[in-house]
Amino acid sequence: MTEPTITCPRCKTEIKLTESLAAPLIETTRRDYEQRMAQKEAESVKREVGIQEREVALAKAQETINEQVADKLKLECTRIAAEESKKAKLALANDLEQKSKDLIELQTILKQRDDKLAEAQKVQADLLRKQRELDDAKRELDLTIERRVQAGLTATREQAKKEADDASKLKLMEAEQTISSMKKQVEELKRKAEQGSQQLQGEVQELELEALLSTKFPLDHIQPVPKGEYGGDVLQHVTGPLGQACGTILWESKRTKNWSDGWLVKLREDQRQAKAELAVIVSQTLPKDVDTFDFKVGVWVTHPKEALPLAIALRKVCWK
Repeated sequence: MTEPTITCPRCKTEIKLTESLAAPLIETTRRDYEQRMAQKEAESVKREVGIQEREVALAKAQETINEQVADKLKLECTRIAAEESKKAKLALANDLEQKSKDLIELQTILKQRDDKLAEAQKVQADLLRKQRELDDAKRELDLTIERRVQAGLTATREQAKKEADDASKLKLMEAEQTISSMKKQVEELKRKAEQGSQQLQGEVQELELEALLSTKFPLDHIQPVPKGEYGGDVLQHVTGPLGQACGTILWESKRTKNWSDGWLVKLREDQRQAKAELAVIVSQTLPKDVDTFDFKVGVWVTHPKEALPLAIALRKVCWK
C-alpha cells in the first residue's frame, strides 16, 4: 500500500506521511475541525435564537400595529357614525320642516274650500228659499188669475146671455172673442211663470253640481264658469295624489223637458275654448238611446244620479 505524501510549499520536496508523522497532524486537523463544527453549531444556535427573538419582536410589533389600527379604526368609525347621525338629524329636521309647511298649506287650502262650500251652501239655501217663495207666488198668481178668469167668464157669459135676446149674433161672437183673448193671456202668464221657475231650477242644479264636486274632491280646484265667457257651467281642475295638475273637466248642467243634440256640438267648441281634456253634460232628460250615461260625439252625457260615479272614473282617466 502506497503511503500518503505531502509537498513542502517552500522547497517542493515530497515527504512521506508515516503513522508517526501523520498522527499529530491528523489530531490537529481533527481538533480544528471539531472547533470549527462547534463554532458553526454555536453560530447556528445564535442565529436560531436571533430569528426567534426577531419573530417575537415582529409579533409584538404586529400586535402593536394591529392595536393601533384597531384604535384608529374605532375612532374613525365613531367619527363617521357621528357625522352620519348629524346628517340624518339634519335631513330629518329638513323633512319635518317641509312636511310642516305642506301641512299648513294643505290646511289653508282645505279652509278655503270649506269657506267656499259654506258660501255655496248658503247661496243654495237662499235659492231654494227663493224657489219656494216663487212657487208659492206662482200658485197664488195661478189662483188669482183663475178667479179673475172665472169672474170675467161668468160676467161675460151673463152679459152675453142677457144681450143675446136683444143683440145680434155678432155681439155673441165678440164676447167669445173676448173670452178667447183672456184665455190666451192666462196661458201666456202661466208660460212666463213656468219659464222663470225652470231657469231658477237650472241655476240650483248648477250650484248643486258645483257643491257636489267640491265636497267629494276637496283637493281639486272647482271653478264656476263666468257668465258670458264661454259655454259650460263648472271647470274641474283635477289634482293628482302628489298634488300635480292632471287635467281639466268641463261640466254643463241642463234641466229641460226635451233633449237637444245641438248641445253636444256646442259643448265640444266650449271644451276647446276652455282647453279642457274632457266635457260632460248633466241632464235630467237624456237621448233616447241612453239610460244612465254614455259617450256621445266626444262628450260624456249623464243623468244627475250618475254624475258622481262618472266624475270618479273620469278623474282616474286624467291621472293617467
